[in-house]
Amino acid sequence: MSQNRIMGAIEDVYEDLETDVSEEEFREAVEEKVEQMGGLADEETAAMLLAHELNEGEVETVADIEPGMDEVKFLAKVVSIGEVRTFERDGEDEDGRVVNVDAADETGTVRLAFWDQQAEGAVENLEPGQVLRVAGRPKDGFSGLEVSVDKAEPDDDAEIDVDLSAGSTVDALTMGQSDVNVRGLVLETESVRTFDRDDGSEGRVANFLLGDETGRVRVTLWDERADRATELDTGTPVEVVDGYVRERDGDLELHVGEGGAVDEIDEDVDFVPETDPIAEVEMDDVVDLAGVVRSADPKRTFDRDDGSEGQVRNVRIQDDTGDIRVALWGEKADKDIAPGDEVFVADAEIQDGWQDDLEASAGWRATVVVLDENTGAGTAAPGAGGSGGRDAGDDGGGADAGLGAFTGDGADDASESAAPDEASGPGSASGSTVSGESGASSGVSATAEVVEFTGTVVQTGDPAILDDGEETMQVSTDETLMLGQEVTARGPVEGDTLDAEDVF
Repeated sequence: MSQNRIMGAIEDVYEDLETDVSEEEFREAVEEKVEQMGGLADEETAAMLLAHELNEGEVETVADIEPGMDEVKFLAKVVSIGEVRTFERDGEDEDGRVVNVDAADETGTVRLAFWDQQAEGAVENLEPGQVLRVAGRPKDGFSGLEVSVDKAEPDDDAEIDVDLSAGSTVDALTMGQSDVNVRGLVLETESVRTFDRDDGSEGRVANFLLGDETGRVRVTLWDERADRATELDTGTPVEVVDGYVRERDGDLELHVGEGGAVDEIDEDVDFVPETDPIAEVEMDDVVDLAGVVRSADPKRTFDRDDGSEGQVRNVRIQDDTGDIRVALWGEKADKDIAPGDEVFVADAEIQDGWQDDLEASAGWRATVVVLDENTGAGTAAPGAGGSGGRDAGDDGGGADAGLGAFTGDGADDASESAAPDEASGPGSASGSTVSGESGASSGVSATAEVVEFTGTVVQTGDPAILDDGEETMQVSTDETLMLGQEVTARGPVEGDTLDAEDVF
């Protein structure tokens, strides 16, 4: 091969590289590689081997970066630049320095950590909007994905479509984002919980649900910020300031630590949840439901295997496709919910209920919101967004066609029209009057199915409540029952109550 052909091949390989190494340095490295290989490779082969080494670790987007990679190279736009922080290094007299820079592309956000001399240079030379070509080592940092920068240089020719002026929305959140500002409506708050850290100190955490016109997200408040959840009222418009995004059980959460805040704002915020039609839910689905409460059972308590006390309350909700029993566990059982209330239940798990009737379980990961005038929330028509119900529809979708059909005078008409002529067990709708206290039917139709239910008495009175370890049943009987007694009740079931003809 002629020398000109070799030189041309090396030039072609170099032009295909995206590197800050000069062509002269690249040619010198090619000659060194040929010598190292003792004549086993010519200049063109050596150039291709070097190109592979230089491109190793190149990723297409920020979303492709994962903690644990040895080294990554990527392009990202500077979003914000923090202040230089100093810290003491073990066994060294000179303090260390670090500055965090948030950068992003169209797929996500990543925090860049510049150390020591690079930290000063980042503050002096970088500015929001610059596109950087970065090489560094990724890890899972305190606020999500972080890359410890080995080298970063501006790339004036590259373009990244990231709008620095726009605040984030719920549907735009991505794993690893930090310094996130999101405005929304407080949908539900939870109490502060404490836990022990590995170092023996006590941590504190609380959650609330935030919704905007694009969706909803669970907000987690840590330590000193945890008390903020107890100060917020449902329906309050707020802005989460300087939050960071983490993932839990496959869902994104917005976290607020020492550097963040939750501020009340004076502006209108819309939240229009889209929900799954009750009639279309299937076993093991995790769904969002909305409807009007048809009946609400009393709360009951029970002993867990570990000796602690649990609590649960069953309510039945109805939309324009059907109705379903919803089990409210833990603190959710204390919610002030009564027949006629409009409710939104997020992340409920569909499980086997009584006599193979499906029921929705609202456990720790679920959210239960009573929709009233204080929330400012509307409700899109069930199923408007398909299964999952995570994204808001165009201009609020079918908000007027949702729960509004079940409020006021229309509630009674809808309930009667949706009820079957014959009851088919405790999971079926009924045309009989619903008691505002217990949700039990006031009468039993002649066509009601006769069933047997065996369980332990967990609540006495009329109605009593039996628990078979998986389901509960309200039982109306004149027999004297004792807590902890195991009995079998036989009789017709109307609504959620078995009218016992025999108890044995």
